[in-house]
Amino acid sequence: MSNLLSLSSLLSPWGDFNSSQLDAIPVKSLELDSRKVSSGDLFVAVIGHAVDGRQFIPTAIEQGAAAVIAQACDEHLHGSVDVVGEIPVVYIDDLNQSLSKLAGRLYSSENMRLIGITGTNGKTTISQLITQWLDLIGQRSAVMGTTGNGFLDDLKTAANTTGSAIEIQKTLSELAKQDAAYAAMEISSHGLVQGRVKALTFSAAVFTNLSRDHLDYHGTMEEYALAKQSLFTQHKCQASIINIDDPVGYSWMEDLPNAVAVSLKPIADFDKGIWATKVVYAETGIKLSFDGCYGQGHLSVPLIGQFNASNVLVAFATLLSLGIDKQALIDTASKLQPVIGRMELFQVPDKAKVVVDYAHTPDALEKALSALRVHCSGQLWVIFGCGGDRDIGKRPMMAETAEKFADKLILSDDNPRSEDPRLIVKDMLAGLNKADEAFVEHDRYEAAKLALAHASANDIILLAGKGHEDYQVLKNETVHYSDRESATELLGISL
Repeated sequence: MSNLLSLSSLLSPWGDFNSSQLDAIPVKSLELDSRKVSSGDLFVAVIGHAVDGRQFIPTAIEQGAAAVIAQACDEHLHGSVDVVGEIPVVYIDDLNQSLSKLAGRLYSSENMRLIGITGTNGKTTISQLITQWLDLIGQRSAVMGTTGNGFLDDLKTAANTTGSAIEIQKTLSELAKQDAAYAAMEISSHGLVQGRVKALTFSAAVFTNLSRDHLDYHGTMEEYALAKQSLFTQHKCQASIINIDDPVGYSWMEDLPNAVAVSLKPIADFDKGIWATKVVYAETGIKLSFDGCYGQGHLSVPLIGQFNASNVLVAFATLLSLGIDKQALIDTASKLQPVIGRMELFQVPDKAKVVVDYAHTPDALEKALSALRVHCSGQLWVIFGCGGDRDIGKRPMMAETAEKFADKLILSDDNPRSEDPRLIVKDMLAGLNKADEAFVEHDRYEAAKLALAHASANDIILLAGKGHEDYQVLKNETVHYSDRESATELLGISL
């Protein structure tokens, strides 16, 4: 649903478009995909990263578009109006960077408080912990990100971590109509560079960490870091929460003097901060004592590992920065639940424990294995792969990390995409010192079966890389596959 502005009113920030024809066109919906256009919609044709949407203008008009807004390839064309079969086509310069503002004029969510989370790892967990916590204290909250968009008990599948600028504004508007008071959003580096959240105002913005990922897109770690940093330097953020245990986050604090620093170690360098004074890791979860600008206290949460202690403290600091009552958060912390596919534990008596996690970067894999090591009295197994058509340099690094932090390795397939899985594994094997001691089993289900057949009851098997995903992308098709389903089937339990 929208506010049904006229086309001329919708476009008023970009110039004077008053004309009887444009005044008479009510805009009910914006569509970037010509295949989704229906009668009365406004088709928005931008020059994308891979596809020029303007080539689909005739298709959109055939499907019933009431009008078209197209990206001008020349600034001199800005504001011009063409007519194709009686349908107006309005040209706007730099349209791809204006989509967030354009959609925000049509889809309203102004009364909802937005929390943006960026970083390489931890975005999904922190966003869902924030949303869980708000729900537990009676504040209706939604989430947008990798595992889907909406309320936690009714998530709608999302194609990307951060959707298109139009999709984001439309989804936020729909959530606001369902009385969401808050929305916690994962914000990818791609989404920031492409301006997908450009017009949004964040009540709080969070940085988790930075490690190697997406270099096929950004080129260098420096450019990748700048993309993440832009959330805090180029967007409207009322509060900033920075994990300073990450060296990149620490270095940003000089430019963000009002940010809240979060650490698992005592903080001496910054005036505003919250830190852990004691962390105890047990099989039942984490017990964490804290101190800092919000006072002292204790949290007990049923999650595993050091990085989850950090995730919880970051989520806690974020909610405190929003003015949420500290004692209410402390009282409900024990009711927080692990996020699906994020260090999710499956176990039965007399068999190895199986943990499913989304770790698909060297840093995330190291953290996952390190977190499990303190819980493992036997051998620690890891089943992992690397995506095809992605950063090749990451492959030997993943294997090197697995060899360093696990006892038994099984190299398997992730999403091979168009590449030959054997060549991907060959790249991974190059990172091993003892390649002859590693197993290779391309079929992930068979890899998990192999591990369980050889593992003892005291062992832990980490199925890394797929997490919540229930599909696998092969050369010519996408097939159904889930590590979570493999784990439960092989252990003889139900999800």
